[in-house]
Amino acid sequence: MSVDNTSGDPRPEDFRSGRPILFRNATVLTMDPALGELSGGDVLVRDTRIEQVGRELAAPDDAVVVDATGGILMPGMVDTHRHMWQTALRGLGADWTLSQYFVFYYLNWGKIFRPEDIHAGNVLSAIEALDAGVTTTVDWSHGLRTPEHGDAAVQALRSVPGRYVLAYGNLLGAPWEWANSPEFRAFVSRHFTVRDDMLGLQLAFDVTGDEAFPEKAAFEAARDLGLPVTTHAGVWGATDDKGIRLMWENGFMTPSTTYVHSATLSEDSYQRIAASGGTVSVSTESEQSAGQGYPPTWRLRRHGIPVSLSMDTSVWWSGDLFSAMRATLSADRSREHLEAQASGETVVHNALRARQVVEWATIGGARALGLDASIGSLTPGKKADLVLIKNDRSPVMFPLLHPYGHVVFQAGRGDVHTVLVNGTVVKHRHELTGIDLDRARTEVTATVEYARREMGEEAWQQALEPEIPETERIHNPYGYADYRGEGVAVRGRQD
Repeated sequence: MSVDNTSGDPRPEDFRSGRPILFRNATVLTMDPALGELSGGDVLVRDTRIEQVGRELAAPDDAVVVDATGGILMPGMVDTHRHMWQTALRGLGADWTLSQYFVFYYLNWGKIFRPEDIHAGNVLSAIEALDAGVTTTVDWSHGLRTPEHGDAAVQALRSVPGRYVLAYGNLLGAPWEWANSPEFRAFVSRHFTVRDDMLGLQLAFDVTGDEAFPEKAAFEAARDLGLPVTTHAGVWGATDDKGIRLMWENGFMTPSTTYVHSATLSEDSYQRIAASGGTVSVSTESEQSAGQGYPPTWRLRRHGIPVSLSMDTSVWWSGDLFSAMRATLSADRSREHLEAQASGETVVHNALRARQVVEWATIGGARALGLDASIGSLTPGKKADLVLIKNDRSPVMFPLLHPYGHVVFQAGRGDVHTVLVNGTVVKHRHELTGIDLDRARTEVTATVEYARREMGEEAWQQALEPEIPETERIHNPYGYADYRGEGVAVRGRQD
């Protein structure tokens, strides 16, 4: 007999038994153009894969049935750029600028992080991602100062049941040196001789624009190892069009390259990215707050450049792609309105729609990673990475009139009911399953205490509360002026 939650939700042990799972009566956003959107839809998962998508599917005798009525079933989300190790210092940099971020990690304190601190941050970040329905995360891991740091990153990602890509980087080292070192090659052999789709590998480094192009040797190492490259491009004050030109002239712009931010590039650079088939990872909350440049989706759309979404780092923001979708749609529309109004015109039709932003958070991310044949849509035969958004206790979850708009503007991590990765239930009824949150808390607590001790209390407080520049007040000509009207005198004053 199948277990049907009309009389009570399945228990965690029911899912662990390896039985088929049938999601019943959801609004299904397949993100597959051939299947579209299904109201009152069902999805059957068997082992690691999606077996059927349709309506009124027959439940196998041994199936666990999840009543998804009133919920939205969609593919697991994909974050293509997250500095996971920094999650151990969650929220520390809430008031930082990008310059203060660089000073903290690149100049002052990046060197103090030990392998166990990388491990602690990665574990917490991985758990945070799953809790928010992000089933695949690119760990833009530029804190790997030694192979031992890299080992710790891998061990952490292997310990949490999500899908990951380790983007190996070292913010304190020269990429042309560490990418070609025997130690790094040994690391690759140790962990990635046999490739699997639960943990992939990329190289993560930036191109400074030095005409000598020292990064060429790092690109050659990536080519030799058959690894994609992810790079911060178009970051105000850090990376610019010169880096893109050097990559182009030396033949290193490929379809597998991810350009993160890409917010301050020229039209020529966008054309090079488009021509080479590259993709851009947009981190809207980061770009708006830290200062990389205005989120560039309005320009990327015009060039036909594929977009994926990312959260960047929890040292500032959440690890929540609901926030990313909402901020991205709002920023794009805001830019369209401002551009039109500057010309005395009015936008009467939004160019970017909610559905497209949901695509960027799912199948768009999968395409950027070259995983779209396996994940990113609820297509029979693909891996069962999926998210059920359902919250019967919330007044925000009804009425459900525009499903894509609901995902972007109404839903949040608290509405994530069930999450599957590779067919395994990692969250159900809003509770993580099979994950040791207490151990993660203990590890992160040790890292915070260590970092605070190493930095010293003064530096710690400066990081929490960076200096606020003085703001010159604008003179108000209406202050201390008499206003007379209809025989009534009113004296205003400027406090």
